[in-house]
Amino acid sequence: MAEYEVAADEDRRNCGLQILDMFFGAESAVPLPEIPSCVLRECRLRLKQNPGKDDFEECTRIIHNYLSGEPFGEYQESPYFSRFLQWKWLERQPVTKNTFRHYRVLGKGGFGEVCACQVRATGKMYACKKLEKKRIKKRKGEAMALNEKRILEKVHSRFVVSLSYTYETKDSLCLVLTIMNGGDLKFHIHNLGNPGFDEQRAIFYAAELCCGLEDLQRERIVYRDLKPENILLDDRGHIRISDLGLATEIPEGGTIRGRVGTVGYMAPEVINNEHYTFSPDWWGLGCLIYEMIEGHSPFRKFKEKVKREEVDQRVRKDTEQYSEKFSEDAKSLCKMLLTKNPKQRLGSKAGVAEVKAHPVFKDINFKRLEANMLDPPFCPDPQAIYCKDVVDIEQFSTVRGVHLDTTDDTFYSQFATGCVSIPWQNEMIESGCFKDINEEEPEEHTVLNIEEKTYHPVPKPKRGFFYRLFRRGGCISGGPSEKEELPANL
Repeated sequence: MAEYEVAADEDRRNCGLQILDMFFGAESAVPLPEIPSCVLRECRLRLKQNPGKDDFEECTRIIHNYLSGEPFGEYQESPYFSRFLQWKWLERQPVTKNTFRHYRVLGKGGFGEVCACQVRATGKMYACKKLEKKRIKKRKGEAMALNEKRILEKVHSRFVVSLSYTYETKDSLCLVLTIMNGGDLKFHIHNLGNPGFDEQRAIFYAAELCCGLEDLQRERIVYRDLKPENILLDDRGHIRISDLGLATEIPEGGTIRGRVGTVGYMAPEVINNEHYTFSPDWWGLGCLIYEMIEGHSPFRKFKEKVKREEVDQRVRKDTEQYSEKFSEDAKSLCKMLLTKNPKQRLGSKAGVAEVKAHPVFKDINFKRLEANMLDPPFCPDPQAIYCKDVVDIEQFSTVRGVHLDTTDDTFYSQFATGCVSIPWQNEMIESGCFKDINEEEPEEHTVLNIEEKTYHPVPKPKRGFFYRLFRRGGCISGGPSEKEELPANL
């Protein structure tokens, strides 16, 4: 099914028909439940007429119901379920600063530094975002920090940074996040050559941003802070949205209000403190596309000295100017996203579908993009460093007059909860630890030579960190102890 969903439009029909013949044909060797013939006929007809992603929905539902019955009961009685429980035990082990090696400072956030770190057991690199406890308390930022942590835990998207671990130290709360070695879009727009990108590159990033916003909106989350410095590039050149400190959930069927964001990127309805849902993010996307192409934001030149009130007035009243850098399609998209009235803005009526349908994205296959199957137009140089030098990163001042006490412990315990399941499981698979641990254990650690009636020890296989941890927790039973002496004769 995964292959069918990402197939090119011209190949989808044949791919779907092959799935029908392979799994639901008369001679299928796969033990699947019987699918009603009317369901199969309907599925085959849709594939021949106009293949779509929902063609196998009913077949999938029937198979899911079947697997959740007797087969699942058999699974619970099998060794595979026991091994699953062992992995859940390992996943819930405490996480501390000693779980990681810590390296250079990458930048700074609102409450502390961001540095590179590495999981000692697997070697996987991450970015560690530190939130200083005293700085949080001084700014009354507990709710904001906990909100960011909970939203990051909830969202699992290729286009939003993933939260893998949370832990605390004596002085800080720490978020361990996807490391993005390619730098942020602000650095690329303004520090590498002429300001801005060619349109093809800008539109590719815009398409990935659409996917990221779609994943957030699926969880009813409005981001509210789209700007170049919050969009990061990974090793291959794909982008992810970062820094969800201002993001918030919108109640089902409701609206929210709040004047939050960054000057020059806030939508008119945010500046006016009106009620809204997801419209500010479509405005932010328009600002970002404009800056990627033009080299500066639509209502403020790069490093222009101007008061906040003046910028807000420009956002409310002025019309952005377009140079020859914009094609007609790119200009059309920006104008539709930068419409002052949120009810008339592109994306506010039918959501991300109407944005993706704009002609500027005609060459983007969104299904393949979502499956990470399209190559980015720019790949970062692995030898380059796309961020400020350590000496250029401003140091935080010492927080004085703030004292931590036991009243803060409830907040800390809600924040520092250890591993986040899905990213942690992905790390175990990608690093090879899952495969290594799941290899069958040999039943014997010795070989008996019948003729000589003596045991010849077989060298013990070298065991890694996770094997030793499982043994210590009683999750794996081994053979004879290393200290146990075997008799030379029977």
